[in-house]
Amino acid sequence: MKYLLFVAFIVVPIAEIATFIRVGDIIGLWPTLGIIVLTAFLGTGLLRYQGMATLKTAQRSLDSGELPLDSVIHGLFLLVAGLLLLTPGFITDLIGFLLFIPPLRLMIAQWALAKLKKSKNVHIRGSTGFKPSSSSSKSPIIEGEFSIADDDQDPPPDNKNPPKNGSASNSPWRQ
Repeated sequence: MKYLLFVAFIVVPIAEIATFIRVGDIIGLWPTLGIIVLTAFLGTGLLRYQGMATLKTAQRSLDSGELPLDSVIHGLFLLVAGLLLLTPGFITDLIGFLLFIPPLRLMIAQWALAKLKKSKNVHIRGSTGFKPSSSSSKSPIIEGEFSIADDDQDPPPDNKNPPKNGSASNSPWRQ
């Protein structure tokens, strides 16, 4: 884990450049560039399709009162897959396309969670504080009274809730 930045910013670009050179030697410059652009468009389409499906699944989970944890995991992996597919290169495209496979995403997430649980620096706790609103209830209704006052008149006194400490009379709501 401590070499992740080194791999991401040094090793991967060098490997991508080497792959570009090798593929360019085999199939030529323009087909190589065409493949890179094509994978970006295919990745964008797949990302849109799977992203919308994941969003709908998350919405159904929330509507039924469940936390959409699987959808969050899928969404994170789809974000990474989209970033990898928009990054020019064959290696990043391969990894990005592999992340579009849902069972593979869940296997990677389970592996990462097991690794995090073993780590001494990360503490994982559960929470039961999620209370979804029922779909049959509507937005809260707030009852109140109002009157329209002319600019020249003082507002009528509020006898139900007299000001405390006399400070509320300077309130901008009473001007």
